[in-house]
Amino acid sequence: VFSRADVLAKGPRAGRSISRTLFILRNLLLAALVLALARPRAGARAENVTSEGIDIVVAFDISSSMLAQDFQPQNRLEVARDKVREFIRGRNSDRIGVVAFSGEALTQVPLTTDYPVVLAAVANLQPGQLEDGTAIGTAIATAANRLRGAPGRSRVMVLLTDGVNNRGSIDPLTAAQAAAAFGIRIYTIGVGSEGMAPVPVGRGLFGLRYENRPVEIDDELLTEVARKTGGRYYRARDAAALERITSEIDRLERSPVRVQQFINYTEIFRWPLGAALLALAVEMLLFAWRGPLP
Repeated sequence: VFSRADVLAKGPRAGRSISRTLFILRNLLLAALVLALARPRAGARAENVTSEGIDIVVAFDISSSMLAQDFQPQNRLEVARDKVREFIRGRNSDRIGVVAFSGEALTQVPLTTDYPVVLAAVANLQPGQLEDGTAIGTAIATAANRLRGAPGRSRVMVLLTDGVNNRGSIDPLTAAQAAAAFGIRIYTIGVGSEGMAPVPVGRGLFGLRYENRPVEIDDELLTEVARKTGGRYYRARDAAALERITSEIDRLERSPVRVQQFINYTEIFRWPLGAALLALAVEMLLFAWRGPLP
C-alpha cells in the first residue's frame, strides 16, 4: 500500500523531473556559495591623478619661549599649531613637510600628501623635544635640504619663530641665500605680541614659573631672509597672521603633482549568497512537497 498514491499515479516522469530540478538547484547552491565565499567587489581600484600643487615645508620653532602666554587664553605654541593645522587642512594636492627646530633642527615629516600624518606631527610638537634655543639658520638649511630636490616649480618654506638666532653654526642670511639659489621662497612669521609677555623661566612646585619679559623678535633678520628669497615677513601679533599667509601662498604658481588615489569598493557577495539561500529554500520546499516514498 502506498501512502502517496498521487505520486505513484503520475508515474516515473514526475520523479525524474523533480530529481532533475533538485540536481540543478543543488549545483546552483554550491556555485553561489563558492562565489559568495570569494567575496567579489565592485569599484575597487587605484588610479594616478594629476593635479596642481606646490611643495611646502613648515619650519616650526618649539623653543621653550613658545610657551609664553601673550596670546591668551592660549600660548604662542598652541595658537601657532592651530593655525598651521588649519592651513594644512586647506591643502588639496600640495606636498607638505614639517621641520621642528629650537637649538637644533630635525625633520618630522618629509614632503608628502598624506595630510593625516602631517597633522598628527604638528599636533605632537612640544618644547623639550630638542635642545633649547633658536637656531634659525640651521632650520632654514634643514628645510631647504628637503625642498631642493622637489620636482615642482613652486617651492615654499614657512618659518615660524618667536625669538632671535642664538644657536647653530649656520648664518640665517647665508642659508637664505642658498635657499634662493634653489628657487625656494621663504615666508617668515614672527610669533609674539609687543612689549612685555609672561615667559616661562623654570619649573616650580605647581608647574612652570612665569615672569614678564620683553618680547624679542628679530624683525629685521626675518624681513631680510624673506626679501632675499622673494617671500614676505609677517608679524603675528594675533591669531589672524597665519590666515593672511594662506591667501598669499594660494596665489603662487602651481605645478602638476602626481597623486595616487584609492577608490572605495562595494561588497557584492550578498547577491550570490542570496541566490544560494533562495536555491536552498526552493530545494527544501520541493522535498517537503514531494515527500519520501515509503
